[in-house]
Amino acid sequence: MHIYNMINTTLFLMLISSSWVVAQTPNHQNIAQAAGYKAMFTCSATFKAGKSKDLIAAHELTNIYQSATKAMKHTGKTMINHADKYVSVSYSENLPPRISAWRPYLGCTSLPQGADIDFIARLPRAKLKTPKPNQADIMWPDGDRLPNTPLPKTVNQAGLEAVINKAFGQEFDGGGFGGATSAVLITQNSRIVGEKYLGGYTLHTSQRTWSVAKSIAASIIGAAQHKGYIDIKQTTGLKAWSRAGDPRGDITVEHLFHMSSGLDSRPAGNRTDNIYLGGGLVAQYATKNQIEARPGTRWRYANNDTMLAMRTLRENMHNDQKYLNFPFKALLHKIGMFHTFPETDWDGDFVLSSQVWTTSRDLARLGQLYLNDGIWNNKRILPKGWADYVASPAPAQPANRQGDKAGKHGRGYGAQFWLYENYPGVPEGTYAALGNRGQFVIIVPSRKVVIVRRGYDYSGQRFNGPAFTAEVLKNLSQ
Repeated sequence: MHIYNMINTTLFLMLISSSWVVAQTPNHQNIAQAAGYKAMFTCSATFKAGKSKDLIAAHELTNIYQSATKAMKHTGKTMINHADKYVSVSYSENLPPRISAWRPYLGCTSLPQGADIDFIARLPRAKLKTPKPNQADIMWPDGDRLPNTPLPKTVNQAGLEAVINKAFGQEFDGGGFGGATSAVLITQNSRIVGEKYLGGYTLHTSQRTWSVAKSIAASIIGAAQHKGYIDIKQTTGLKAWSRAGDPRGDITVEHLFHMSSGLDSRPAGNRTDNIYLGGGLVAQYATKNQIEARPGTRWRYANNDTMLAMRTLRENMHNDQKYLNFPFKALLHKIGMFHTFPETDWDGDFVLSSQVWTTSRDLARLGQLYLNDGIWNNKRILPKGWADYVASPAPAQPANRQGDKAGKHGRGYGAQFWLYENYPGVPEGTYAALGNRGQFVIIVPSRKVVIVRRGYDYSGQRFNGPAFTAEVLKNLSQ
């Protein structure tokens, strides 16, 4: 090659390489959100889950969003203040660190960027008078004490244990990674028939639900519907959309439940980083998007739809303290979910599209409530027929739905729950709460079974919930 061409080629490659480096270098906001991610997850995992720094690093901060992973390398030191229960992560020479602070019942919340520790005193708090009972002394499902009697003959115990052990290996993950499962819990006829935890985890070790929180949100709003605080068939009436002629005023709570609000949710409806990681507000970000489809006519997965449904409940209640107390008094504590912490933004809006920390047993309790059609201890918590409602196909469905086609299986959508359709070995009517990193609550009404799986699935890895369900059911007779 001519020396001139060699020089030009070298310079060109250097330029391309330099451009790539610049393009891949996180900007200030990327780093601020990565610091917020680290502060938020460290806070919840420390003060709720009781995890060590090593376990937090291995599970909460590893194999996460690639953008956060790259930017996290540019963040500074993580400080955990055990006395005052907050976590700070430095990221800028000119601004205070990103801070996430713990509160009883409400877990951790991210302070806005630029706020210092004095802001913590301004955070809203739930105020509950009823003390938590000693669940170790109370029989399941209200408590954690299990019967000493053998499992019923309907359970093939050896076979079920083998299937559960497979869930902790590679058979169901589809990627050959293995080891991503952290918990499995199975109930039939209200009794725990199978339960296993990863080393270092117990029945009281909580994890983030990710989008399983959406189904918890639907349950809270169901309890509010039962008490008359909201009507899901009515338009939201949100103040942000109250200007005369605003077409968003036609959106109902049911549209939000069905992921058919018609609101723009680009670039991806499951990425609301300004709220999740940036310390932004639900009222600031979730309400701002414009209509791009007529409500009820198009399905598009959107965190904002769930957050807006909860925001509607808040505005309907006209009492912020009552709103903060409501999930616990009307639902969670009534069914024994005392290890469940729905988190809020710093202005008191629940971020129930994702931000809940809870245990496998608490999720199994929620599943059992649905098997009971919303009744717990002979008291109605959810409206009659609510279980059928959330498990009925929404008018608008995902574009890639396959389960409505002959010979095909796939997932449809109900009301903040997914529908398993035509999967081999999975009974008709099975529905599920699903979340990122392999969180599952699978409800099989025809078999009176609830299957909970928790995990830390890697990017691109997918735990095969339907296949696992089918194998579990083979070992549980009617």
